[in-house]
Amino acid sequence: MRRILCVVLIGAALTTAVAMWVGSAMAENDAEKMAMQAMDAFMTGFNAKDPKAWAESLNYPHVRFASGTVTVWKNAEDFAETAVNSFDRLQAVGWDHSVWDSREVVQVGEDKVHILTKFSRFTEDEKPIATFQSLYIVTKQDGHWGTQARSSFAP
Repeated sequence: MRRILCVVLIGAALTTAVAMWVGSAMAENDAEKMAMQAMDAFMTGFNAKDPKAWAESLNYPHVRFASGTVTVWKNAEDFAETAVNSFDRLQAVGWDHSVWDSREVVQVGEDKVHILTKFSRFTEDEKPIATFQSLYIVTKQDGHWGTQARSSFAP
């Protein structure tokens, strides 16, 4: 009788452990999928040159490490105000749009994903301007997936 009880308890423990592992793996797969969708929204808003849409693709406070500085935006309104300057600066060098060349998830949790990226900037007639590597940290805040931090070698 004790042997049967032990087998039943071990079986229940293993079933619970497997269920937890499968549940965690599914949550991480969902997180990766949602993070990639957030990255797509980031690029869509950026390429549309739409400060509000671009700002909505982010989570706050939003942090950017680039050109030897760290910039922190407290909210979407602050970000959208400065986004116009970014578009003007980029268009002055012929930029029209950017594309993800690669995105590699390097760490994933249920509410945070680290993604190594490479992206390229192009002119309107598809001439390449530059390619940059970066690290994006995409988070889930109050049900919203958005880029919360990025470190880039882009100016």
